[in-house]
Amino acid sequence: MLSRVADTIYWLARYMERTQSMLQVIRTNYIASQDEIRYFSWRPLLYAYGELTSTEVNEIERDTPRVLEHLVLDKLNSASAYSNIMQGRENARAVQDHITKEVWQCLNDYYHYVRDNEVAQQVKLGDPVSGIDFLMRNSLLFTGTVKNTMPRDESYAYINIGKFLERAIQTADIIRIKWSGVSYDIQQSIETPELRYLLYSLFGYELFVKTYKGNFSPNNVLQMILYNTYFPHSLLYSLNQISRYFERLKEASLPESYEQLEFLIGKVKNEVKYSHFTADDPEQLNNFLLQMRDELYGVATAFSKYYFGNS
Repeated sequence: MLSRVADTIYWLARYMERTQSMLQVIRTNYIASQDEIRYFSWRPLLYAYGELTSTEVNEIERDTPRVLEHLVLDKLNSASAYSNIMQGRENARAVQDHITKEVWQCLNDYYHYVRDNEVAQQVKLGDPVSGIDFLMRNSLLFTGTVKNTMPRDESYAYINIGKFLERAIQTADIIRIKWSGVSYDIQQSIETPELRYLLYSLFGYELFVKTYKGNFSPNNVLQMILYNTYFPHSLLYSLNQISRYFERLKEASLPESYEQLEFLIGKVKNEVKYSHFTADDPEQLNNFLLQMRDELYGVATAFSKYYFGNS
């Protein structure tokens, strides 16, 4: 496969995974804003997914319709859901010979849906949850279409490497952002809003309830979102999947390039696997997540250098 094609497919997957992740976080934050109207601020998400100055953030951090428009629909915000979907669609257009027609059609439809005036009105002025849910259904449709129509070739490996690398980065960021708002007694076992919103942001609330039988201790939450290999949005699960799909590229790789990436992927995976954190040291957790984020970007840079031919 040409390095240019591999790069385009990899980034297609990253854009779409980023879209799904941010839409879920925005949806969860909107629900939280309705529970905590008096003290709620969109500031953390505006810095994570926006391109505003500090002054502009101060002006709109409590103006939910303007925030939603900027984060979801703003064409001038390169980090918005709209921009990610557009970029994903343009990447798909460039590699139509290497993806199925169903995947292309799914992404093309998604692009037209996010531009639809009715969806925009719902997000800005109607029921934002319904508007975001409509967009998220298209993200889930894309995921299912890839799984059910793509041949298990190099393209499929690059799609999944991009997907799970982006998911690992997003998971580390979401935990770091949300954990900073968790106020707790580490011995408590009752459900608190902050922990519930964190689990919802990672699609993990239902699995957590089933796994821990309602024991909402912060340590249980932390164990699941970092280490649970049955939870598809845990940090360790994503890293295992990156390693799994990267192994499929071994036969088609230059030995030196494969060894470089194998080392970096194995290093970050083992650092997570053999780490141990409890909820009583949030500063140590934050520093670890920042380190993991840097190392994941290092993996992305190595892919760009050794597999995609970018300097």
